[in-house]
Amino acid sequence: QVQLVESGGGLVQSGGSLRLSCAASRRTFSMSAMGWFRQAPGKERECVAHISWTGGTTRYAESVKGRFTISRDNDRNTVYLQMNTLRPEDTAVYYCAKHRSSIGTMQANDYDSWGQGIQVTVSS
Repeated sequence: QVQLVESGGGLVQSGGSLRLSCAASRRTFSMSAMGWFRQAPGKERECVAHISWTGGTTRYAESVKGRFTISRDNDRNTVYLQMNTLRPEDTAVYYCAKHRSSIGTMQANDYDSWGQGIQVTVSS
């Protein structure tokens, strides 16, 4: 089964940028849609963005639309989340996840493999 490892998190100033990476350990990555989720203290986990296995279809949460960009490189089994114009409310633990099918959704239950999570903190 696929294993996912996130990297690139950390502390950034408000208005700054950060790029998250998610590396998969199995070839099956190339056949699955992928998503990025986040969970802030006291709040429910939410889907930030997802991308189809071909990379041709993407969707974003309204709160990040226009600021975040999800992309993937199937040859490297890696998914990226470019985060620009960051705000303090973006502070959360971010998770990479593999979808059960080739086209993504916003629902966490549709994902069957998860990374360990990585902290993103945006200071004001």
